[in-house]
Amino acid sequence: MSRSTKRTKSRGPKNQRPTTTSWRLPVTLLVLWAAQPLALQAQTPLPPVDAESIVRRLEQQEAEIQWLRSRLAESPTPTNEPAIVSAATGLPPESPNASEADAELDDLKRRLAAVEEAQTQAKPEKASSKGGKDDSNKKWTVKLGGHIQMDYVTWADAEPVIVDDQNYFNYRRLRLVADGTGYEQFDFRLQMTLEPGQGSHDNPFASPDVKDAYVSMNEIPLFGRIRVGNFFVPFSLEQVTNDTNNIFNERSIPTQGVFAADREVGVALYNCTDDKNITWAGGLFFDEISDTVKTRFDDNQGYRLSGRLTGLPYYDEPSNGRYLIHTGIGILHTDDQDDSVRFRARPQVQRGPVLIDSGNLAADSYTTGNIELAIVWGPATLQNEAFLSTVDMLSDETVQVGGVYSHLSYFLTGENRIFERFGQHGAQFGRNQPFTNFFAVPGSFGCGAWEAKARWSYLDLSDADRGQYNDLTLGFNWYWSDRTRIMFDWIHPVTSNQTVFGATESDLIAMRFDVNW
Repeated sequence: MSRSTKRTKSRGPKNQRPTTTSWRLPVTLLVLWAAQPLALQAQTPLPPVDAESIVRRLEQQEAEIQWLRSRLAESPTPTNEPAIVSAATGLPPESPNASEADAELDDLKRRLAAVEEAQTQAKPEKASSKGGKDDSNKKWTVKLGGHIQMDYVTWADAEPVIVDDQNYFNYRRLRLVADGTGYEQFDFRLQMTLEPGQGSHDNPFASPDVKDAYVSMNEIPLFGRIRVGNFFVPFSLEQVTNDTNNIFNERSIPTQGVFAADREVGVALYNCTDDKNITWAGGLFFDEISDTVKTRFDDNQGYRLSGRLTGLPYYDEPSNGRYLIHTGIGILHTDDQDDSVRFRARPQVQRGPVLIDSGNLAADSYTTGNIELAIVWGPATLQNEAFLSTVDMLSDETVQVGGVYSHLSYFLTGENRIFERFGQHGAQFGRNQPFTNFFAVPGSFGCGAWEAKARWSYLDLSDADRGQYNDLTLGFNWYWSDRTRIMFDWIHPVTSNQTVFGATESDLIAMRFDVNW
């Protein structure tokens, strides 16, 4: 059995004005009809388009937003009409015209919000390598810097007589530097020399050498950092630590210019664990392209292949590395460009006579291994490295030469050496920071930081019949700030019978004023 329900149509009050006589209703319907396709277009998901289409779409939506806002401004509201107060209640009576205006206003607001939301979604935000907003439009930021080192070296004693043991003053480093970052992920560095007399000791002329000239891309998944250009070969803790952060006037005997490569042209990769306690690096470089010419026309360019692995068995996090133990191993293989290998050293100053020299060894390649150990324990630091190199002679024989250094430093004012777990060139020592800078003003005085130091270096060329060279250095550093210091080294070289001048002992005093910015 079915039942039918009779629906009745409710009627309004007799004194209510018919809505069909209102002038607002046609206008409202017209506005809704005109806005409907635009709102539907804004709510429709945007298909993938190119950049030009996105720009056109944004311009259309901007025009639509302006139109909707103008309609909102023109739309009447209940407050635009005089209020009619009911004599019975004292309140305004229900007005159908006001309800229609409210509905129109609310609808326009909803449509405006929908279009604005669509416009926001039409603006793509690319994900960056750091998980944030893409900053690739920031282009390059450039910072200019410089470096001045003024040296005075005097031979206090040399017995027996060593040829060319002359006192001298020179600018050890006089350089301009530009470095910076770009596109969120890149960094670069360009460093040029201005100091005169680069190259051999006999060259009196200035030569604007290219030192650092590289571009790096950082935080690449799996690979970490990749660097291309002219920069330090990743091998040896003392070598990759910048000279402004090393604590002696010159690097130790077996490091710079002997077993550790200097800056070379090539490509390298650097990476580390999330906590930066383990780092690794490796690279492929040309063999000794001149810093001055930076060009070589030859079918045989030679190459260097390097690798370095470091670890921190102990690192005190609360003190930010005031107490740590660093270890490392490295390997450097060189395919010599001209099949002539040479190991030689001066008495740990830039200029002066060569005290030990292997001469030109007829060899096509040589491979050097090293181990690193550094301990920072509050104000005291112990740093050590040992090197062993096997030279593959053209005569099918092998020659083994080696060296070692060990140095100890102590901050009398209580500071500690700063260690960078993953710095510019991987694990390295950073810039020392005095507790108080050196200054003197009326009523106040700052002493800066004072550091005492001692080092023993050793180079053994006995297997090449060229003897041994021992060197003892004592001294101190006075840090006026983190970028200004005065350095004093007393150097005592001792050579054996088979060296260049035979068995000798000498005393040198090397002083330096060092500032960089």
